[in-house]
Amino acid sequence: MFEATARLKIRDGELEGFKQQAAEILRLTKEKVDKPLRYDWLLSEDGTECEVREAYADPDALLEHQHYIADAKMKLFRDSVDSHSMTFYGEPSPALAAAMKAMAVKVRRLSLFQGLESDIETPVEVTASPVAPSRQG
Repeated sequence: MFEATARLKIRDGELEGFKQQAAEILRLTKEKVDKPLRYDWLLSEDGTECEVREAYADPDALLEHQHYIADAKMKLFRDSVDSHSMTFYGEPSPALAAAMKAMAVKVRRLSLFQGLESDIETPVEVTASPVAPSRQG
């Protein structure tokens, strides 16, 4: 599975337009046969920021989804969004990395360090403490 988070800064005064266009993107996503495994839109309490939590079978499925919703997403960015960044949780495919570079999207990549289903060993630190001689008097 390949996961990503998009962070969007909503332009002042454009919250309602943002919500309408986000609904259009979700409508398009729901009608697609090969839907993302996760595609949750989360809005900050003050309506100035949105995070989209996404999960796909692989990195190229994310790219395919972006192509499918491209026109609706471009309208969202043009009319309602000031900035956009992505976090990838894993290695993007060469095609996805090239697409992000071409669109000049700020991308941060994180790799799994530890998790419930990972077998990552942590080194055990062995320290020897000197034994103080006992004093008998």
